[in-house]
Amino acid sequence: MLRVSSQMTGTEVDVAAVNGAAQADAGVQHGADLLAFTEAVMRGEPASTEREHLRALLPPASFVEVAAVIGSFNVVDRIADATGIPLDAIMKEMSQDVRQQLNLARFASAANTPSD
Repeated sequence: MLRVSSQMTGTEVDVAAVNGAAQADAGVQHGADLLAFTEAVMRGEPASTEREHLRALLPPASFVEVAAVIGSFNVVDRIADATGIPLDAIMKEMSQDVRQQLNLARFASAANTPSD
């Protein structure tokens, strides 16, 4: 989604940020802070300094949106993995280059995506 939205707005975004390979903000406003907060949430650190830092940077409504997006992606991904939902053909085709770029095949859930 980030890749497509960046293409639509003409913004250069470093999608390698999701693998920890980004430089600075990865082309997203407050990107480094967003990544640090996401990592803290995924590590289970609800009272993290990253959270307090991000809350100071963003308006309250934006902070809530960030937290909701992290939660939504986390739960949807876990449900898909737990139930073995395969990547559908259209999404598989559209995401092939970014899946290769990010080496997503290294994750066990990649087994749910049928090979050609």
